[in-house]
Amino acid sequence: MSFEVLAEGLRFPEGPIAMPDGSVILVEIARGTLSRVWNGRVEVVCDLGGGPNGAALGPDGAVYVANNGGGGIPSGALPAVQGGIDRVDLSTGKGERLYDKVGGNPLSAPNDLVFDSEGGFWFTDFGRATGRTRHLSGVYYARPDGSKAEEISFGGTGYNGVGLSPDERTVYAAETYTGRLIAFDLAGPGQVVKGGRGGRMVGAAPGRAMFDSLAVQADGGICIASIAAGITTMTPAGAIQQTPLPDRMVTNICFGGPDRREALITMSGGGRLIRMRWPKPGLKLNFSA
Repeated sequence: MSFEVLAEGLRFPEGPIAMPDGSVILVEIARGTLSRVWNGRVEVVCDLGGGPNGAALGPDGAVYVANNGGGGIPSGALPAVQGGIDRVDLSTGKGERLYDKVGGNPLSAPNDLVFDSEGGFWFTDFGRATGRTRHLSGVYYARPDGSKAEEISFGGTGYNGVGLSPDERTVYAAETYTGRLIAFDLAGPGQVVKGGRGGRMVGAAPGRAMFDSLAVQADGGICIASIAAGITTMTPAGAIQQTPLPDRMVTNICFGGPDRREALITMSGGGRLIRMRWPKPGLKLNFSA
C-alpha cells in the first residue's frame, strides 16, 4: 500500500490523535513531550517528561496521556520518574498529574487509554522490568476528574494497546510479549462480567510478531500495530489480515478524515508519522473530531 509521510524526525512517536483542524497530536516518547504535527511542522504542546506513551481526547477537550515514566527503551535518555496518567490543557499547554496509584498501589508504566461514552476511560499499565524483577501488568478504569480509579484486572504480561468495541460491551487489551489480543466482556461502564477479570483470548500475532497499540474499525475489527509485522487486523472471532509496512517498529494507528478511512500510523523506528487510505472506516472515538 502507498502512504504519505506527514512528519519525520520524530523521537519515537506514539498515540496519534486526529484533530478537527487537520493537525495530528501525538506523543514523542524519547523526547518526553506531547507534540502537534501541522503541515510538516512539529510543535511541542507540553513537555511532560517521563515517557508519554498513549493519548486520547477527553470529554472536556483536554488530552489525557498514559505516561510510562521513562527510564527504559525507547526513552532511556530521559530520567525515570513515577509513571501515571496526565492531563494536558490544550489552550494553555499546562500538564498535570491525575493518577499515580490505584487502590494504594503505585502505577508502574501506564501505556494506553480509551474513553467510553460515559466519559470514563480504560487504561493499561505495561509493567516495568528492573534487573531480574518484573512488575506485572494491569487494566484499569478511571474518571477524568481524578476522583476515582479502579483495578479491573492484574497479572497480565505487558498489556499495551487498549480499545472498545463499537457497542462498548468489550474492552480489548493487546499483550506485547505474548502477541495475544485479550478481551474483557463488560456488564456496564467499568464493570467486567462476573468471572471475566482474567479476560479471554481473541487471537495471536502472526509468526513472532509482538503487539503494540491498537484502534478499532467501525465494523468491530481490531487494528493492532505489530512489531515486525505492520498492522494486524483481527476480527472479534480471531481471523487475521496483515498490512505490511516498511518499518519494524510500527507502534500505533488511529483514524481520521471525513469518512474515517484515513489511517494515521506511527512508524517509530524511523521517527515517521504517515497517512494512508484504509480499506474500512475506523470507529469514531468518543469526544474525538
